[in-house]
Amino acid sequence: MTAAEPAAPAVVPDPRRAGDTGPLALVAVGTTLVLWASAFVGIRHLSHDFSAGALSLGRLTAGALALAPVALAQGLPRPSRRQWVSIATIGVLWFGIYNLSLNAGEQRVDAGTASMLLQVSPVLIAVLAAMFLGERFTAQLAAGLVLAFSGVVVIGLSTSGGDNTGDLLGVVLCLVPAAAYSVSVILQKPLVAELSAVHVTWLACTVGVVTCLPWAGRLVTEVGDAPVSSTLWLVYLGVFPTAIAFTTYAYALRHMTASALGVTTYLVPPLTIVMGLVFLDEVPPVVAYAGGVLALVGVAVARRTR
Repeated sequence: MTAAEPAAPAVVPDPRRAGDTGPLALVAVGTTLVLWASAFVGIRHLSHDFSAGALSLGRLTAGALALAPVALAQGLPRPSRRQWVSIATIGVLWFGIYNLSLNAGEQRVDAGTASMLLQVSPVLIAVLAAMFLGERFTAQLAAGLVLAFSGVVVIGLSTSGGDNTGDLLGVVLCLVPAAAYSVSVILQKPLVAELSAVHVTWLACTVGVVTCLPWAGRLVTEVGDAPVSSTLWLVYLGVFPTAIAFTTYAYALRHMTASALGVTTYLVPPLTIVMGLVFLDEVPPVVAYAGGVLALVGVAVARRTR
């Protein structure tokens, strides 16, 4: 993140216009989406070896440890009291409750379905951003949201007849993270305008670790019983979809509006479906691909500038 150049204000990205997003922010978005999609597959793969609480604590601990040297290399963060309240809330909601609920949900539903259920969040983010961040809820953004969410619905309906779709509790457990994520993005937007993205992510992740400490005993036991490959998957979830992806997301949020960035997560379900096919041998119905295309069109409409 570099300082704006006062001599050339015309080229400084306007954080209120998604079309002015720089190439580094777009790379950050792409990195986040791919790694988050892989997280759904990783969680599903580990559902037989780790309980929800142990998996959450192990993933967040690995993420916090990976971020610590990078964050401290930028200096010791000094948030204000108000910023600490936001960071603590994000840590409990987005890192703690989000992971606990999603991990429990993916023990009941497949990775693709879980990723699709979370896609109610861009709608919540756009509404909350209009209410609390002063962002414009334009007709174009609304049309993109409707198209993209319609694609998600098509995917969901096309995959609702299999034996691995789980139950109502699994669906509810996967909807809770959507609400936690939406509120956290609204809280994080002003934070990353004032603090380093790495600092915000590291501090919030550490708060998440503290939130999940009650499952420390379970983690020790389950790591001892799990195969080495599963433990490596656990470390992967902490380093890549958590430490790296949450940091790149925070960086992108600094350069994009919350609603415009939120709608890009509609790309996660198609990516998750492909990864689920490759790594978990979960084959979605043909109609699901049509839903994926519709979701992509929705994202394109929402991100299109005049």
